[in-house]
Amino acid sequence: MFVFVCAGCGAELTIPLSQVALPVHAHQKYGNGTQLPVLMESGTFAVESEPWGPPWRKWEEIHPDEAAVRGVHAPVYALSDGAPGATVIAPGDAHGTVLIPENRGGRYCCGLDGAAGPNVACVACGLPVASRIDDCSLWQAMWLAPNAVRRRPVDGADGTPLSWADLIAEGKGTPPFEPISRWGSRLGAGHWSNHWWSWSPQWEAAAGRALAHLLAASQGRPVMVPDGLAAEVFRRALDAMLPAGPPTRRAVLAGPGRPAPDGDADILLVPTHPQTGEVWSPADPAAYPVPLPFGVWLWLAFPAPDPPVPTSGVLPEGVLRDDFDPPAPRPRHLFRADPETFRHTLVRLPDIRSPWLREILDNLTQHTRAGYF
Repeated sequence: MFVFVCAGCGAELTIPLSQVALPVHAHQKYGNGTQLPVLMESGTFAVESEPWGPPWRKWEEIHPDEAAVRGVHAPVYALSDGAPGATVIAPGDAHGTVLIPENRGGRYCCGLDGAAGPNVACVACGLPVASRIDDCSLWQAMWLAPNAVRRRPVDGADGTPLSWADLIAEGKGTPPFEPISRWGSRLGAGHWSNHWWSWSPQWEAAAGRALAHLLAASQGRPVMVPDGLAAEVFRRALDAMLPAGPPTRRAVLAGPGRPAPDGDADILLVPTHPQTGEVWSPADPAAYPVPLPFGVWLWLAFPAPDPPVPTSGVLPEGVLRDDFDPPAPRPRHLFRADPETFRHTLVRLPDIRSPWLREILDNLTQHTRAGYF
């Protein structure tokens, strides 16, 4: 485990934390005026390996060779010129810090967005050390500036990451549907009209990344995905962006606890380890592994059955039950992958140099208007 300390004076800025993989949805902007929860579980931190945050340079100011060295192979609006290695934590895990009011930013709506750079300082010496983010449509987080903090090992319970078998036994899946809150309703957070059921933002971000890999793995041919929830998530977009007709490439779910895929599988939908970020390795190296966050993959690979619902009548008088939860309401709209997560992933795949795949990227606005994103 580690605590993070101020690089200026050495004061402790966090509680002891364990490292986990950076969530796919870490930089997601979801909806308009929505209230997203805290990004990180308390007691954990993750590291962004790429530069992120201000200052930003527009694509026109960047030579393609420089972008390629950074792993970006197609145009983007801008690239960060900040230092790599920013660390994200739950805001409640920080202490010894204070907000810098004059650095709250200029584009915020309902809270802080971090657009102006660090807005949190060390109480002991005043050094700007982090960016607090809690604006609407953004995941609430504290991003520690890599050049302003250091991490120091402490005694703790960190040890060997959970095995794949342990993760399966733990069964910590990410439900595909969840209630979304509006920001700042006068009716109060608990009022029924302040929430609506939607596809999970985490699923939309996970699908954005996976869809980019599925397209790269398709080699410009149709892709067949498993029936059920995987088809709801991927099939419409794949059918719209890839040509129809044979020969098709076949994608199947694979991973711990699943039967070994047969030899006809060209693409494998596999989990990433939530602690290490390791992608589960297939036995057949010829098949293209498409990464999914473990919680999303678990729900696809081992879908939870809906609990039984009484068809008629009521419970007998005096009988109480606490083991019944009705099925979550389904969203009213078809699934849409997160477009910016899709773009972020696709431009970092060397396959984007293929003209047919670049055309899909160039038409992303039209695909978004059509409801695939």
